[in-house]
Amino acid sequence: MEWIVAHKALLAWLGTASVVMFFGTLAAVPWVVAWLPKDYFRRRRRRELLQASRHPALRVAWWVVKNVLAVLLILLGIAMLVLPGQGILTILLGLVLLDFPGKRRMELALVRRPKVLATLNWIRRKMGRPPLQV
Repeated sequence: MEWIVAHKALLAWLGTASVVMFFGTLAAVPWVVAWLPKDYFRRRRRRELLQASRHPALRVAWWVVKNVLAVLLILLGIAMLVLPGQGILTILLGLVLLDFPGKRRMELALVRRPKVLATLNWIRRKMGRPPLQV
């Protein structure tokens, strides 16, 4: 009990972050799913054309920012497992952003599950987008 009283500010910040992430993930997930090209999971090379034309310093800076944000989302998601919020969804969002070996195989294994694909395509249909091709 003493620890809670001594760390009121920290708990207030964590609670606020949890609420923001709860509503943020509710808004962001459908947007990201609808934003994906319909052939996203069929492409062999996923490097974006825009990124290939960018200056190398900008590519490195973008990579660092994206991965730092991903790690932050994963850590916030872990905290939300015990705090109110979308912990698992936030962890998954962080994993999608994070670059690591085997990520493509993991994404394909997940999206090839019939219920997952049906849910993603349901979201896309609601947003007026064509179904994903796997």
